[in-house]
Amino acid sequence: MKKLSFVTSLLFMAVNAFAQTAPCCHTDAVAEFATLTSREDFRMAHKDPLPYTYQGGIGTAVTFDAPDGTPAHGFLFKASMPSDQYIFVYQEWYGLNDYIKKQSEKLYTDLGGKVNVLAVDLYDQKIATNREDAAKLVQGVSGKRLKAIIQGAIGYAGKSAKIASVGWCFGGGLSLQSGLQEGAQNVGVVMYYGMPEKELTALRTLRAPVLAIFANRDKGITPAIVDEFEKNMKTAGKTLTVKRYDADHGFANPSNPIFDSVATEDAYGQTVRFLKTVFSH
Repeated sequence: MKKLSFVTSLLFMAVNAFAQTAPCCHTDAVAEFATLTSREDFRMAHKDPLPYTYQGGIGTAVTFDAPDGTPAHGFLFKASMPSDQYIFVYQEWYGLNDYIKKQSEKLYTDLGGKVNVLAVDLYDQKIATNREDAAKLVQGVSGKRLKAIIQGAIGYAGKSAKIASVGWCFGGGLSLQSGLQEGAQNVGVVMYYGMPEKELTALRTLRAPVLAIFANRDKGITPAIVDEFEKNMKTAGKTLTVKRYDADHGFANPSNPIFDSVATEDAYGQTVRFLKTVFSH
């Protein structure tokens, strides 16, 4: 009996240790994306961002608590009238730079200032200005820390908040993971060329529709990965709308020399209509 108790104790300790060190994602899509960044062809597909300085005046930097004890950061566009509706914006792999602030302000304005828009800082105030440093930031970020930052953002929004998320590239995958963490508070997910979740058990927990935007010439998040995502979401019984564009990874980033204005305009129109719809329910 003592031997059985000892074995049981060991098993409990092992399970508890795993729970404390489990990564952000169910199949760790973050680690999968980080692996992509070690490939030279994937890094080279990301052109270094063009210089830009954000000049808006309605957003403000915010700091909020995270469950791991380390404060997290963001950039908030507060609704003009009190609102429990939030959009979490997730950065490209460069970090929460001025382009992300500009895009967040555009979303805020085009939704009539009726929704709180919070650009979530995934790198704890670190920003890369070139692809090599961006790859290092992705490779160095902790899945446990990412989970804490997202949980902190959810806590900042509040228990009554209805949350949608939008993200690009690295942030595209995190937008989906954010939707998974938000549970019943999530009303929708928009992901631009981000790494999808592959685990059916995780996908079955999604509570809201997903708009997924991909590039047919993407050498990282390939059409085959998109096909698999569509299949998995259908198997999980979830609502997924996929838009594919004949463009390259990062096509919607105006700081990228491969920026595709035509594809971006259409994709952005899809995004705004989707967000207006999910917040109208």
